[in-house]
Amino acid sequence: MVQIAGKYQHERSENIDEYFRTLGVPFLVRKMMSVSYPTLEISQDGDKFTLKTTTLIRTQVSEFTLGVEYEESMASGVTLKNTTTLEGDSLITISISDDGNKVTRRYDFTDDGVVLTMSHERSDQVAKRHFKRVQ
Repeated sequence: MVQIAGKYQHERSENIDEYFRTLGVPFLVRKMMSVSYPTLEISQDGDKFTLKTTTLIRTQVSEFTLGVEYEESMASGVTLKNTTTLEGDSLITISISDDGNKVTRRYDFTDDGVVLTMSHERSDQVAKRHFKRVQ
């Protein structure tokens, strides 16, 4: 099993603009997300995790215990009900939005970094963000 805790720097994205366009995210917000290079910091204490994502504009912190539902407020004002599980070297977050739609975020870890894959049940678009381990 690889080490999950650490600091990661965004390297590149795949299909990010198309993915968020399909979900109805406004043009300017999509463009900002497409050109951002966030850092991702993950800490772990047993089954408890903290994910901290930092961009030029803001820092988003999510704290959770594996298998226990928690809420996450998005920049758009939407609140998600999340449950995160650990499967091998992957953290998988299933999110249900206020309108009942399901989003999956899968963090696949290697010794070199992490790939975040995002999918939505009402779209065939899938987006990926690649991060390099820096710590």
